Amino acid sequence: MNHRAVAFGIALVLAGACAGAPLLVSAADQNGPTIYYGPAITNGEGILNGFPSDPEGAIRATRELIAAGDMSGAIEHLARYTALHPGEIAPRRFLGDLYFRTGQIRRAQLAYEEILKIAPSDKETHNRLGTVYAEENRVDDAIAQFDAALPGTDSVDDLVDLHLRKGDLATYEVTIQKLALENPNDPAIQGELGQVLYAIHQPAQAEVYYKRALDQDPRDLTALNGLGLALFDLHRYDEAVLTFKTCLGIMPSSYQCEDNMGATYLVSQRLGLAKQTLDLAYKLAPERAETFVNYGYLADVQDDWQHAVAQYARAIELYPYLREAYIDLALDYQRHQLYVLEQAVLIKGIASVHDDGRLHVLLGDAYEAQGDRSDALTQFELGQKGSDPDAVSIATQRVSLLSASATSAPRDR
Repeated sequence: MNHRAVAFGIALVLAGACAGAPLLVSAADQNGPTIYYGPAITNGEGILNGFPSDPEGAIRATRELIAAGDMSGAIEHLARYTALHPGEIAPRRFLGDLYFRTGQIRRAQLAYEEILKIAPSDKETHNRLGTVYAEENRVDDAIAQFDAALPGTDSVDDLVDLHLRKGDLATYEVTIQKLALENPNDPAIQGELGQVLYAIHQPAQAEVYYKRALDQDPRDLTALNGLGLALFDLHRYDEAVLTFKTCLGIMPSSYQCEDNMGATYLVSQRLGLAKQTLDLAYKLAPERAETFVNYGYLADVQDDWQHAVAQYARAIELYPYLREAYIDLALDYQRHQLYVLEQAVLIKGIASVHDDGRLHVLLGDAYEAQGDRSDALTQFELGQKGSDPDAVSIATQRVSLLSASATSAPRDR
C-alpha cells in the first residue's frame, strides 16, 4: 500500500493559542508581584518555624529543580513551603499547576480550591480550576470558573471550546458581540471579543478588536499577546515579532510573549533567533511543555527527527494535555512509516486531551496504512465532528474515498 502524504504540517505551539490546551501558568502573574492573603504566623521578621517567607525564591528554587530533571523533588520542595506559608497565593497556585501537569488532578483541584477559600476573587486561580473541571468533563462547572476569571486572563479560548462541546457556541458569540457593542471603550471587553474571534479562526477580525483594546490600554498584555497571535496567523511575521517585543518591553518575564516570538522566528525561518528566544522562554518557565514542542519543531526543520521525537516525548512527559505534542510526535513516526508507534501515540493522545479532529484523522491514516480500513473509516468519521476546519475537510475527503472504494470493490461470487 502506498503511504498517504501526511494530513498536517508539524505544529508549532503558541502560548495562549492552543485550541483546548490549558495554559496553567500565566507568566505575567507568576513572575509579577506576589499578593498575600491571610496572616501567616511568624516571629515578626518573616520567619515561620525557622523557614523565611520568600515566595519568589520558593518558585525560583522549584523551577531550578524542574530544569535539573527532578520534578518529584520540585513538587516536594514546594509542597513543604506552601504548608509552612499557607497564606501565600503564588506558590500554592504554582504547586497546583505542577500537580495538574503531572496528572495529579485531584491534588491540583484541592490546591486551587484552598486558594479560593481565602481569595475568592483571584482570577488566575479561577482560570486554573476551570481547566481542572474541563479535564474532568464538568462542562458547566468549568464554564463558571472561566467566566469568573474574566476579564484579564486567557480563559476565552477554553470557553469557546467548552461552549462548542455544550452546543451553544453561537449563543456565546452573540452575547460577547453584544457586550462589546454596548461597551466600545472597555479594553477588557474588546479584547475578550478579539479572543473569541481568534478562537473561531477569524484572525483578521480578531486583530480589529485587539487593536481597539490597545487603543484604550496600550499596556494590556493579554491584548498584545493576542494581537501577535492574530498577526502570526495572517503571516505578518515581522509585525508579530514587533508586537511580542512590545509585550516583553512592558513585562520581560512574560513567558507567553517570549515563546510566541520564538515560534514566529521559527516559522519565518530565522532559526538562530528562534533558538535564542526559545532558550530564554525555557529559562523563564522550564515547566512549560510548549517550549519543548517548539524545540522539536526546530529539530524537524533541521532534519534531526530523532532529536525532535525526544523533544515531543519530553513535552508529553511534562504536560500530557498538549495536543500538538501528540500530533507532532505522530507525524514524525508517520513520515518514517513507524505506524504501530504512531498508532500508540495517537491513542494515548485521544485518551488524554479533548480532540479537535486532528488526532482522529491521523489515527485514521495510521490504521489505513496498516490495512485496517474499517477502523480507519471510524476515525475519519470522528474527525468530521471536530472543530478544526482543516481536520474536518480532510476527514470528509477520507470518508468519501474509503466509502467509494468499498462500493467499487469486487464482490466474491
